[in-house]
Amino acid sequence: MTKKVLALLMTLALILSLAACGAKTDSSKDGSKGDNAPSASGKSLVVYFSRTGEQDKVGVIEKGNTKIVAEMIAEKVGAELFEIVPKNDNYPTTFDALCDVAKEEQTKNARPEIKDTVENFDSYDTIYLGYPIWWADLPMICYTFLESYDFNGKTIVPFCTHEGSADANTQKKIQTAVPKAEVKEVLAIRGQDAQNDQSGVKKQIEEWLK
Repeated sequence: MTKKVLALLMTLALILSLAACGAKTDSSKDGSKGDNAPSASGKSLVVYFSRTGEQDKVGVIEKGNTKIVAEMIAEKVGAELFEIVPKNDNYPTTFDALCDVAKEEQTKNARPEIKDTVENFDSYDTIYLGYPIWWADLPMICYTFLESYDFNGKTIVPFCTHEGSADANTQKKIQTAVPKAEVKEVLAIRGQDAQNDQSGVKKQIEEWLK
């Protein structure tokens, strides 16, 4: 084999090698989705009820404790968000007065109306449900939500915010309300952590999702 032929073959091999490298793409630059990006199937939904105003241990807040956690979870799992908003939002903005209203609703087993509805609810397989603990239970408006849709065959993944009561056995209460759903373990986050230690809360969420 002559030197010219050998040089030609080496040049051709180099060209083919460079072409192969150029065909590879970086998923972080080509617009493809990462691990936490929204799924094209849209099968998960984060539903939450949250309050602002004066709250226990955190004072007056502009963004609800449960809303903060809900947004973190939605970002992590790539889910859409739906906020449970009362049709007639007359809840007090002071803590003691809100506690009184919450207790009255619980005593009456009330079902406050919800302003909006979830479109295409049947398309979601997994519902992440977030709520503050009110008198060792879910707020009554969350029961309104649970009773408004068919949860047959769906998975409910609950999370709550609290200031000492932990999850208040709400996994069992949700399971009783929707017996045809599979209800997972509750993630319980302190409200003061949601406000003041969000990096720590994100770590709790990551461990819980595992």
